Amino acid sequence: MDKSFVEPPLFDLNASFLDSSPRIPLVFLLSPGSDPMASLFMYAKQRNMYDKTKTISLGQGQGPRAEKLIMEANRYGHWVVLQNCHVAVSWMGELERICNDTSLAESAHPDYRLWCTSYPSMYSPYRCYRIR
Repeated sequence: MDKSFVEPPLFDLNASFLDSSPRIPLVFLLSPGSDPMASLFMYAKQRNMYDKTKTISLGQGQGPRAEKLIMEANRYGHWVVLQNCHVAVSWMGELERICNDTSLAESAHPDYRLWCTSYPSMYSPYRCYRIR
């Protein structure tokens, strides 16, 4: 059997970024033990976005803070990383609303990006995601 059938393909962060836009969140679907943050921060440095990258680990009561970060980043061209989306099940509907807000999308700064990390979950706002 060919190696391509038994080994996962290498993840290309740059290709994923180039396929994204301010309207399309980038989602890391995690596997146990994985942590994409070091790679993401290195990539942010390469794109001169390191100082404009804001992270928040979602959990109890973090939704309003995350929404504020998203709104500011959308306006000023920053990146927001929402970590552990799988633990914020009650806030996923609000994230979906934000992702689908056309007035927000139309006014987005061209450098704005929303990055999410999550373990696969049946409660993820899949309508926000585009699988590549």
